[in-house]
Amino acid sequence: MLKRTQLFVMTSVLATMMVSVVAAEEEPDYYRIVSVATSQTNSDSRAANWRPGDDGPALEISGIAPYDDDRIAVAIRKGEVWILSGIYDDPPAQMKYHRFASALHEPLGLLRRDGDLLTVQRSELTRLRDTNADDVADEYLTVTKGWGVTGHYHEYAYGPKVDGDGNLWLTLNIGMGLKGNLLNRTRKSTLGYQQGLWRGWGMKVGKADELIPVCAGMRSPSGLGANADGDMFYTDQQGNWVATGSLHHMREGAFFHHPESLASMDAVGSTIHDVTEIPDAMPLPEALARFPQMKPPAVWFPYKKMGQSTTDIMLDASDGKFGPFAGQLFIGEFTQAGINRVFLEKVDGEYQGACFPFRSGLASAVLRLMQGKDGSVFAGLTNRGWSSLGTASYGLQRLIWTGKMPFEIQTMRVRPNGFDLTFTRQVDTLSASDPTSYQFQRYTYNYHSTYGSDEIQRRDLTVRSATVQADGVTVRLVVDGLTPHFVHELNASGVRDQAGKSLLHSHAYYTLNRLPTLQTGKK
Repeated sequence: MLKRTQLFVMTSVLATMMVSVVAAEEEPDYYRIVSVATSQTNSDSRAANWRPGDDGPALEISGIAPYDDDRIAVAIRKGEVWILSGIYDDPPAQMKYHRFASALHEPLGLLRRDGDLLTVQRSELTRLRDTNADDVADEYLTVTKGWGVTGHYHEYAYGPKVDGDGNLWLTLNIGMGLKGNLLNRTRKSTLGYQQGLWRGWGMKVGKADELIPVCAGMRSPSGLGANADGDMFYTDQQGNWVATGSLHHMREGAFFHHPESLASMDAVGSTIHDVTEIPDAMPLPEALARFPQMKPPAVWFPYKKMGQSTTDIMLDASDGKFGPFAGQLFIGEFTQAGINRVFLEKVDGEYQGACFPFRSGLASAVLRLMQGKDGSVFAGLTNRGWSSLGTASYGLQRLIWTGKMPFEIQTMRVRPNGFDLTFTRQVDTLSASDPTSYQFQRYTYNYHSTYGSDEIQRRDLTVRSATVQADGVTVRLVVDGLTPHFVHELNASGVRDQAGKSLLHSHAYYTLNRLPTLQTGKK
């Protein structure tokens, strides 16, 4: 018989071994953050046109694009474009700056196309052309313009981004808190809203560089980008008429949520017509039924659970160089200084899908994202004007996959009576087939003129069964009570992989717009 002291030692060792097996994993184990330059590190770098006492430009990055194989270009809120070299050094050695363009009016995007750089300023889409190959713009050419600019603080303009057909897109902020007339460029619709022309609209640039209005209802559409199929999306931020952060599929004639954009409904070229009444102060599903022009978001980002201010959209086109999420979207988060992930699918022609936490702990607000040549992701940071988490006011950071496979919910697909979850590692059959390993809630939001919305009509849902499929990574859940136009929040914290590890992120938030047909299960 073992002595008490021997038993205690063996029990302690066993407990230590068990803890080491199931110890919680952390984000940096899988995705490292490298600070290329921040407001604290800029003094270690030198600009090509550096002068004594100059610490280089304040990298309040508002646009980011590849410039060549080894360099990137960034727009900054000061109104300049800089070319940065040394950005792939790990650890960073000495990044160098070279000014490409200046005297721009708040550029809020950047795109490399046909050897030139394109950016959207407050009042126009501009082509920056270097005619003598010295990495300095010699020509500033207007590509297109024609939206209202009154001088209002919030009249931001974002872009451009390119879709799968090669079309350029941009988005336009509304002016906020408007009272009275705004100069003679203001358009006033029959609904009585007052905004500059095309404010709150998504615009496409035609083959002849004409400005084409496509869709409306935007509040602060600071991010846009295409998915793997080439369709264009934008993100919006919580405010009046906007319940929480959201991701929307931009297409002709769609109205999303902010009615002040309908001030341009009667303008020549408008794709939205015959809106005579805006429903107010009712649950979103009811508002959608009463407002046929309004389209729901593809994805809601529940407030604080999934950030507070959604920003840029980046497609992981690295074919696995950035981990197990190729073809999915990554979304910048301003206030919480992080990056979230989105899986999209189409059901009955309508986009919907799930968002997941991905990486927190960046140095400042994430405004712009760009995938590098090696699959790593560059995050352009700036929190000027609003507060964010983090230790810096601005800068450039790089996110690198360590090569280790995180245990995550890779995809979440809806079925007529539940969901299929696919994991990135083989699951433990015992835990993954236990219905109590999963908890579901569903809720929706109010559609109203008030700022944001609480989660309403909340209800717990019952998981009837959980079946591990033959591949060992897919689990089929049968869930009661799936409801269109509700967020379905999943907590899968009970699931383990075959080594006993828990999920790196156990929560997912699926925005259900349409259910597959019950008879066939087809999407």
